[in-house]
Amino acid sequence: MTPWFFGYGSLVNRATHSYPQAQAATLTGWRRVWVRTELRDVVFLSIHPAPGHSIDGLIASVPNADWAALDQRESGYARIDATHHVNHAAPANNIAAYQVPPEQQRSSGDHRILLSYLDVVVQGFAREFGQAGAEAFFATTDGWDTPVLDDRAAPLYPRAQNLSAQERALTDRLLAQVQ
Repeated sequence: MTPWFFGYGSLVNRATHSYPQAQAATLTGWRRVWVRTELRDVVFLSIHPAPGHSIDGLIASVPNADWAALDQRESGYARIDATHHVNHAAPANNIAAYQVPPEQQRSSGDHRILLSYLDVVVQGFAREFGQAGAEAFFATTDGWDTPVLDDRAAPLYPRAQNLSAQERALTDRLLAQVQ
């Protein structure tokens, strides 16, 4: 049985990975959240239980059940079973999602959201779900009171992408609405 993962942040941007069979899906009973940890000085985008809510994303298969590369990419997260919370049209019956473990989350600290990371996420949502999908990303994510570090000129995010002027403007406009 081939395992699958549900991506709800940078994994929605297909330019950041080559996992096969990626397709739209919805995780029910959860919301995204920016969280602080002691692992680094930038926040992680994670998920937390939220009955009555849902978030869009992508699912993709993990060939040969080889989680090593994905686990390395998602270091700092724990892989959790999300099988019964994901609505999708794929032939998948074993789906994991990544979450920063609650015991590793911190309520305070001088952490930042990397703008280069946020650009990648918004680009992915806009490409997959249109402008409405990018808007929904912001509406279904908590923790927007976290400051943003503008690293566009020298991206710190290792999978930063080239963005068009329109893509940058979309991120800037949507970010201004939540901060």
